[in-house]
Amino acid sequence: MINFLSTLIYGLIVVMFLLGFYGIMTKNNLIKKLIAMNIMQISIIFFFITLGLKLDATIPVELPGVVNVDAYINPLPHALMLTAIVVSLSTTGVALALMIRIKNFLNTIEEDEILRRMEE
Repeated sequence: MINFLSTLIYGLIVVMFLLGFYGIMTKNNLIKKLIAMNIMQISIIFFFITLGLKLDATIPVELPGVVNVDAYINPLPHALMLTAIVVSLSTTGVALALMIRIKNFLNTIEEDEILRRMEE
């Protein structure tokens, strides 16, 4: 049962990643591309957090009665993904600010229209 659930979780992560990739490749609206990029980033964060899971393990804080190192969860993937979340939020904020500037300057956020106007 546990093997099936872990396979299901990894399968859902792959589907999320491919959904984000599909959105980036096929959508012309820059907001939709940004949403797809965020879906890809979240799927990668889920993947690394899932890799850090361990059954019947506890938080990595010294607890009385726990002497075996295998009883603790590895905190490194969680710390790295906390950093990845901050980077993702920063990237999204900068992208939204750039999209506002593009919208004000060109009056559109459709990629085809932006490229057409840049060629003129």
